[in-house]
Amino acid sequence: MKYTEEHEWLRAEGDVYVVGITEHATTQLGDLVFVELPEVGATVGKDDEIVVIESVKAASDIMAPVDGEITEVNTALADDPSLANSDALGAGWFFKIKPSDPSQLDALMDEAAYTAMIG
Repeated sequence: MKYTEEHEWLRAEGDVYVVGITEHATTQLGDLVFVELPEVGATVGKDDEIVVIESVKAASDIMAPVDGEITEVNTALADDPSLANSDALGAGWFFKIKPSDPSQLDALMDEAAYTAMIG
């Protein structure tokens, strides 16, 4: 898995990456109460704001971790945002993206680097 400084995780599934937020992020945000997902087929640029989440503590944006195309969104999350809290690394994923420049993934952190960052 790969991680961003914005507390997102990416897991490879062939040439597509599943993206969500880390357990650390959900702990900091508190219970999620609303999620607005991107459109399937949308072409996004790295650091574009593509997901809006609202929790009991704050509203936040999730950025695209790489340039690419959104291939799927987790519609279950729109119906039950708390999935991101209860299963951040599993059923609580947000979207899948097919990177247009896979070399951008090289700049992301591995688990050890992410763990060191959150200390």
